[in-house]
Amino acid sequence: MRRLSLALLLLAGCAGDPGPTRESGQIVGEVGEPRNRARLHTELAALYFGRGNMNVALEELRAAVRADSNYAPAHSMFGLVYMELKENRLAEDSFERALRLSPNEPDINHNYGWFLCHSKRESESIRYFLQAIRNPLYTTPWRSYSAAGLCSMRIDKPKDAEEFFQRALRQDPDEPTSLLQLGQIRYRQGSLDEARKLVSRYNRLLEPSAESLWLALRIERKLGQRVAERNFATDLRRRYPDSREAKALQRNEYD
Repeated sequence: MRRLSLALLLLAGCAGDPGPTRESGQIVGEVGEPRNRARLHTELAALYFGRGNMNVALEELRAAVRADSNYAPAHSMFGLVYMELKENRLAEDSFERALRLSPNEPDINHNYGWFLCHSKRESESIRYFLQAIRNPLYTTPWRSYSAAGLCSMRIDKPKDAEEFFQRALRQDPDEPTSLLQLGQIRYRQGSLDEARKLVSRYNRLLEPSAESLWLALRIERKLGQRVAERNFATDLRRRYPDSREAKALQRNEYD
């Protein structure tokens, strides 16, 4: 999950709204209750986070907690920024404070789970993804199922991962991570027709990645479709000549 996606998990819709203007660390015409000011500053922080401007994101978050120190999304956003800056202790402290303030908030649980997964604590992370999913008001549970699947793969639990990816796709048939990862699982299981359908759907939805082209190429190779295999090989070399997958192709290392 990329920076902007993580920010949107916390603040759904804020990136589509230009929001208030900002000058010299202040919101122009800033008025209203402390909670509202905290929300506006946190939304701005999410926008700057998505653009990679961590310094300004931190400024906005400091303004948010000055307005309302108990605004849980601000502390969760702090966690995401510190995670990006590899300040893991500060990130964990921020996520834990956010959860103390709002223990059932699904986006905060999801983001803390993602932090744990990336801190080599994958087994712990699953609990927080499932906590997010349990909330009936959570609008994007497939994201947490998909993340739980990825984290299960990291600790070599393919059966759990398979179930999580399937649940994600039942809720959103176009969830890209689950399409690609379940396609990888089906390929390893020898279910080549299903693997082909999954990766083909992924490649129609998004610009093909090196990973998706490599999977598609190997599927066609096993199915004996040499023309399709060559086409995917050409596309992989053209788009991603320096990728790990292109180098494996050059060495004829298919599996």
